[in-house]
Amino acid sequence: MSDKFQDQVLKIPRAGKRAIALVADAIACIASVLVAFYLRLDYWVFPEGLQWLAIFASLVFALPLFITNGLYRAIFRYSGWPALGAIVRAGGLYTLAYATVFTVIGVTTVPRTIGIIQPMLLIGFIGMSRVVVRFVLGGGYLALLQMSDRRRVLIYGAGGAGRQLAAAISNSEDMYVVGFVDDDPLLRGSVLNGKNIYAPGNLQELTERLEVTDILLAMPSASRRRRSEILHSVKSSDVTVRMLPAVADLAHGRIAVGDLRELDIEDLLGRDPVPPNQILLAKNVTGKSVMVTGAGGSIGSELCRQILTLRPKTLLLLEMGEYPLYAIHRELEGAIEADGLSTKIVPLLASVADKNRMELILSTWAPDTVYHAAAYKHVPLVEHNPVEGVKNNVFGTLTAAECAIHAGVRDFVLISTDKAVRPTNIMGTTKRLAEMILQALADRQTKTRFSMVRFGNVLGSSGSVVPLFREQVRTGGPVTITHAEVTRYFMTIREAAQLVVQAGAMAQGGDVFVLDMGDPVKIADLARNMIELSGLSVRDASNPDGDIEISVVGLRPGEKLYEELLIGDDPLPTHHERIMKAHDDFLKWSDLTPQLERLRQDIDKNDVVSLKSRLKELVSEFESNDEVVDFITLERGR
Repeated sequence: MSDKFQDQVLKIPRAGKRAIALVADAIACIASVLVAFYLRLDYWVFPEGLQWLAIFASLVFALPLFITNGLYRAIFRYSGWPALGAIVRAGGLYTLAYATVFTVIGVTTVPRTIGIIQPMLLIGFIGMSRVVVRFVLGGGYLALLQMSDRRRVLIYGAGGAGRQLAAAISNSEDMYVVGFVDDDPLLRGSVLNGKNIYAPGNLQELTERLEVTDILLAMPSASRRRRSEILHSVKSSDVTVRMLPAVADLAHGRIAVGDLRELDIEDLLGRDPVPPNQILLAKNVTGKSVMVTGAGGSIGSELCRQILTLRPKTLLLLEMGEYPLYAIHRELEGAIEADGLSTKIVPLLASVADKNRMELILSTWAPDTVYHAAAYKHVPLVEHNPVEGVKNNVFGTLTAAECAIHAGVRDFVLISTDKAVRPTNIMGTTKRLAEMILQALADRQTKTRFSMVRFGNVLGSSGSVVPLFREQVRTGGPVTITHAEVTRYFMTIREAAQLVVQAGAMAQGGDVFVLDMGDPVKIADLARNMIELSGLSVRDASNPDGDIEISVVGLRPGEKLYEELLIGDDPLPTHHERIMKAHDDFLKWSDLTPQLERLRQDIDKNDVVSLKSRLKELVSEFESNDEVVDFITLERGR
């Protein structure tokens, strides 16, 4: 059978296919009665009188039995032994009923043998119709039937990657290529592997016309901005979007269906990372001894990965948690073995707030550069545990910084956050106070260069909304957001780590670097995009039959609607287009020290009210939520 005919057959709605099968079986009932009369009488007869009863009874007995026995539930798949078994079962019941009426009881003018001959003929006709579907129409039709269960794929990109992907899909039992789309006007209207190459002009209309379930982006060299444009053009269609990995990951020249990856949210952001400055990357790392505190955390572990590629002499992994330290140490040791590196990896279990331990480690290993990523960063948790937040984020930073000066560390880089700007929560306030401590220390000595790098949310970090949203979409929702107007800055974790290293290399002492994170993203739009680009629809008032609801659960304690990166409005440019330099006021060390001492006393007494009051004095922009109290204080009050 021709492909065109097969396509037309498959386009018939399921209800239409069932109706056709039902009509065909009804014709078989009538034909089998006429043939039965012919075989019995040896001549063709046109039914008269009670002979019409033989036809009427056949239709009345057969069709309901065939329906109840499931012969029309999936008629185009019921073409194997299970289907024949169902036919035999229904045929047996039919034979019993029909023979009882016309053979056992008898009807005038209808020979009794008709009650035996006709059921045999009908079962044969019905069975043969299914056999015809399976065998006479050939394996191509069977493949087409199986294809109706496959996901209909439109490949965006008709180049080498697209051709390889199509070849891989041709052996897949789950997908079927319905066509290609390509930006190259010279390819439009052409045919590739029997499939048309379409223009991308109206991609949404094309996906609907071709009944596309998946769009696969075979554009490994396309810019992130171009990928973002494509993704936004189809986000309102009911399609799933997946992508091939980058060119570097396809260097082997062979593409498999398994190479396809889920949509990465950075593709939605539409901002291409700036290639790193290799001189800045290497300046404080290559051939040197480097320490990363909080090495097992999201940022800390990515810093370790990036630093290792720059070939330091020694990489010290300082981490308070045993398993996170084990995991990153094992990963880096594997990378050293795989790449033949000579870097020495040293795993160190320690808390940055433990002064004796920090002094011992820093004096023993004498690192040239320290990247301080150790901090409690989850806003609601720190909000409910302010004493521990201050102890770790503020005094842990102070201890690490003072020990670094004593040990002669040349560069000390603090990983800060946009939440330190006009903070509304304890976590952001502790990070701003940590910045102020380093600014004050930089002002009073030149032995160690202190700098801070401030940036927003990193995609893929622990607690990030992206994996949370993806899991909520996967489980059917709802996708939860805290407020319809919340916006956040986003950056990939890899880019953030590289920029931290480059910013630290530009430090002169007391610098507050701010990373350019592009435009802020509305979290509600992020949630909607992730739902729609997973091939699902948002359920709301305008679409009550949608797949997944977006639920607003309310702002969490200390959470802001909008994040900022600058306290002032006059950032200075640097040698890197994505790194700016802020001018933020700070207290002199002589003024800061007594305040820190009183803050330490509040910690010792677990006096949360006084501690929060002290934080407000130190960080004047801090506006706290006075309803939140340390859990331990609550327990004591019971």
